[in-house]
Amino acid sequence: MAEPPQLAEEPYTTDAVASSDGTRISYRRFGRGPGVVLIHGGMSSAHNHLELALALSDAFSVYVPDRRGRCASGPFGAGYSIQKEVEDLDAVLAKTGAQNVFGVSSGGLIVLEVALSSAMIRRAAIFEPALFLDRSVPSAILRRLDREMEAGSIAAALITGMKGAKMGPAILRALPRRLLELLVDRAMKAEDKHPPTKYLPIRALAGTLRYDSQLAVEMSGNLERFSFIRAEVLLLGGSKSPTYLKAALDALGQVLPEVRRVEFRGLHHGASWNADRGGKPKPVAWELRRFFS
Repeated sequence: MAEPPQLAEEPYTTDAVASSDGTRISYRRFGRGPGVVLIHGGMSSAHNHLELALALSDAFSVYVPDRRGRCASGPFGAGYSIQKEVEDLDAVLAKTGAQNVFGVSSGGLIVLEVALSSAMIRRAAIFEPALFLDRSVPSAILRRLDREMEAGSIAAALITGMKGAKMGPAILRALPRRLLELLVDRAMKAEDKHPPTKYLPIRALAGTLRYDSQLAVEMSGNLERFSFIRAEVLLLGGSKSPTYLKAALDALGQVLPEVRRVEFRGLHHGASWNADRGGKPKPVAWELRRFFS
């Protein structure tokens, strides 16, 4: 299932693997050495972690999949659930032989579930998994997202996702909802007029919101079951991130049997992303290098 070789200027090669239901999962490979898999979260794709992968590539073979529903990977498909994402990551781990995994947000949920159900992961670094201590919170967000997407109100769904996850500047989230929707709609229309980039456009990412929200619903609530994880776990977070994400890290730190916690001062939920998307991947790469080495 290998793809045609990339142009020489690309710092990676591409390949793909079939998940257990036949869905194609495309991934990029950087560098050489022990294997590390990077699993992106919501509102992003593999390209958002290009700089993080490059920062690790001198010491590791870094594999960065596009999760299903994005870029060259296959669709979400019928019966989507956390189990589908588990099977996708299992397939990547089996093909690459990697035993070290880093997951962000909803990607962190996937890493937690695979670490719980499989012995393939030796070390798991997790950046602010999208866990809520009260499952009713993400359930309400998902219901509203579904209504808005079914009505074709993409801007409204994006605002619901932003407010529900408490992402974006607080001053922006405080604006009246109708004004926010107008601003997002204008941003999407402006983006539609520009040539495509390697980042997925906002309009395409909006279609992934309800699936990431579904993962949060499935995984939130009962955190005690993660006490059975036997992999070494590094919990990561930013000092400027939402309170509920810090609470989830606190709760996980109480139940995981072999765990270490690091907080990045002055950083937020998007710290691992490329710099042109507001990230600061160098300090994240430094901690990952220490942990995976």
